[in-house]
Amino acid sequence: MNHPALPIPPAALPKRGDSSIGGLLLESGKITAENAERVLRMQKELGIRFGEAALRLGLITEADIQHVLAQQFDYPYLLPGESTFSTRLVAAFEPFSPQVETLRAVRSQLMLRWFARGRKALAIVAVDSGDGASLFTANLGVVFSQLGEQTLLVDANLRQPQQQEIFDLKGRQGLSDVLAGRADLSVVTKIESFVDLSVLSSGTLPPNPQELLSRSSFSNLNAQLESRYDVVLYDTAAFATAADALAIAGRVGGVLLVVRKNKTHLDDIMTMCDQVSHAGAEVVGSVLVDF
Repeated sequence: MNHPALPIPPAALPKRGDSSIGGLLLESGKITAENAERVLRMQKELGIRFGEAALRLGLITEADIQHVLAQQFDYPYLLPGESTFSTRLVAAFEPFSPQVETLRAVRSQLMLRWFARGRKALAIVAVDSGDGASLFTANLGVVFSQLGEQTLLVDANLRQPQQQEIFDLKGRQGLSDVLAGRADLSVVTKIESFVDLSVLSSGTLPPNPQELLSRSSFSNLNAQLESRYDVVLYDTAAFATAADALAIAGRVGGVLLVVRKNKTHLDDIMTMCDQVSHAGAEVVGSVLVDF
């Protein structure tokens, strides 16, 4: 004899705003309130977890479960189609891939070799444009923020800026406007998808980027940023393009070199290291990218 299903008490249903698996699935729109009742019935009947019941009912995918688990453990990332960010931001969209494991290894080395020494800022520099330094810097910024470090990504490439494209920040004032006294730090954009990540875009492209970056106002700005953030990463113009990177390096004190496999020449790397040293900065390490 079949017995009618008993109603689920409202208090037992997941609610928007709570941090349970059910609450997060509801908040993200992965399940509806009506489906939550079905899940709770199966959960009660079989004695299984809420997420497993939702999976068995075909209401969510394994990727959905991983996503809400990451939210529970304060490890935010994005699902494909969830934002207008560049899909090349692998730390945001594919946080468990081998590429991002490598990024986390780089992060660990930088924490030990640089940031644990009381340093706050670091310039990321490539020999040639097109070597992938901007994309690498963006992904590195994401993994630092996932660690819980208050991270600021500064697009200091005032010639061919990329961060505004990567994070969809087009048409905003930024670094150049702050240095020229035409804007203040209210132009820093907090990336809501990553609680601890902010971006200062390049701003208006100036006719005199090297001179602008060599002003004392840049040193003053860097000191302000270091007082507000745990990690400040500067994406710079390539070394072969101009001497902008050296002006930045001399003020922030440290440089991470990005070199491209089967493209960057060793002689160019040695020349860049020498000039960074003459600028009064330290080469903290180097990263080999392959694409």
